[in-house]
Amino acid sequence: MVKSLVIASEFAAVRTAEEAVLKEAARRGYRKGCLFAIKLAMEEGLNNAIRHGNRLDPRKKVQLDFEVNRDRVVIEIRDQGRGFDPLAVPDPTADENLEKPTGRGIMLIRAYMDEVSFSKDGTHLRMVKRRT
Repeated sequence: MVKSLVIASEFAAVRTAEEAVLKEAARRGYRKGCLFAIKLAMEEGLNNAIRHGNRLDPRKKVQLDFEVNRDRVVIEIRDQGRGFDPLAVPDPTADENLEKPTGRGIMLIRAYMDEVSFSKDGTHLRMVKRRT
């Protein structure tokens, strides 16, 4: 069953959203490693939606849809921003980008989740973590 939350474009709202998903995953018996990966990826995805997508505009919201079952957790995050091209984000591990504070969130999301995809317009992130 898919559950939905709409949160304000403020970083304080991220914790409430994370807790809802993590509580459901823990209830279903997901181990600490999976819970950590889910938390980290959600935090990065939601923070990016608030900061880069909605540009901290308090009039804009972030939509979070999630489904937790015994095999996987599916998380979808949508912002109301202009979007972006995820392929245009510089590689944060390249020498010329090591001191730049951008791109690390997407890199972490891809590293910790089993499936990651973005909508064509860059306003919708879908992440899947399989139970291990």
